[in-house]
Amino acid sequence: MRAFVVGLIACGLMVASAGVSRAIEVSSFEPLLRDGKWAEAEKQLAGAVAADAKDDDARFALGTVQALRAFEGLLQGLYRYGLDPEWTTNLPFVRLPIPPNPKPTPLTNADFRKLISDFSAGLAKAEKTLAPIKSADVKLPLAIGSYRIDFNADGKADESESFWGIFAEVTGAPAAEEDAKGFVIAFDAGDVHWLRGYCHVLQAFCDFFLAHDSQKLHDYTAPFFFPTAKTPFPALPRESESRGGFDFSSILDGVAFVHLIQLPVIEPERLKSSHAHLLEMIAQSRLMWTAIKAETDDDREWIPSPKQQNAALPGVAVSPDMIGGWHTVLDECEAILEGKKLIPFWRPANGRGVNLKQVFLKPQEFDLVLWVQGSAAIPYLEAGPITSAEMWREVQQVFGGQLGLFAVWFN
Repeated sequence: MRAFVVGLIACGLMVASAGVSRAIEVSSFEPLLRDGKWAEAEKQLAGAVAADAKDDDARFALGTVQALRAFEGLLQGLYRYGLDPEWTTNLPFVRLPIPPNPKPTPLTNADFRKLISDFSAGLAKAEKTLAPIKSADVKLPLAIGSYRIDFNADGKADESESFWGIFAEVTGAPAAEEDAKGFVIAFDAGDVHWLRGYCHVLQAFCDFFLAHDSQKLHDYTAPFFFPTAKTPFPALPRESESRGGFDFSSILDGVAFVHLIQLPVIEPERLKSSHAHLLEMIAQSRLMWTAIKAETDDDREWIPSPKQQNAALPGVAVSPDMIGGWHTVLDECEAILEGKKLIPFWRPANGRGVNLKQVFLKPQEFDLVLWVQGSAAIPYLEAGPITSAEMWREVQQVFGGQLGLFAVWFN
């Protein structure tokens, strides 16, 4: 999630490239981005694509704006319903400066599900726009320092809603103005597949959630995250101050939240869709690396090849062994999703493993505690080849023990 946020934030869209004729002039829509008017920017870019469907740079710009609008809608929804600021500052992968809402709209379970559904639909729209791009020369130098997003949907984006501020909050980078002005990423053909892959993986998460009935989870725990959430029960009082450094109210609320992740399946087709999105993410990652390795330039790269030294993020380098290790990960994950490799069971099982494909295609109620305990996995145990722990250790070594961080970045 974090790399997706960083990447989308980087897609603040400044289209400019010397020596190449483009249908899009940055001066025509840059003021809209500076004012946080992404809907108007999308409308203008959609017109450019309609006028010349073969202009892949305009199409890339449009798809990026559409993805960002989906992200904007999610953030505005979280603000509208009054997400507790504690959850926007303390969690490492969703650290976003969503301001506190003094007059939040009470959140229902249906409201939250619609928020997730709308987010997924926005991602699908962006992916559909990006899919026809074929040019290997597509390129968009994207500068984010002066662009803003209207968090509270009041129609005006002030300095506190700058993209650079969001980027600095998410990454921990310095928020100096000179850094903001100089930060540019030259997105190219490989990054089209990167963004498409992220659209798919996030749609997979959305579909997984929407496939399950979340009403009971909402009724008992939504006020933990949204203090004015609408539930059939009176709000439980919270401790005004912690005891001995522990906020026992929050701890108990967290226990209840985990306990209530008992989600009946209500839309099994969405689980099939989630599974398909994950497979497509793998396909897009392979296409991304094919495009990156074919590049001959070296210009402010988002994900550089081993031959490229000019990375947009300082201190970033990718080795040939990393690329090879990542393809090993892709192959193994695809085999697991296809049921050709099994996941090791964490209890004695006579050599059997969990068939993850069947979890998606023959779903049962998702009970997190019973999955951890093992009972929920029993219907999916099969005999067959099990993914190798040794292989995963070797790949971890290639990435210096930080495979997870690289996975978030590489997608």
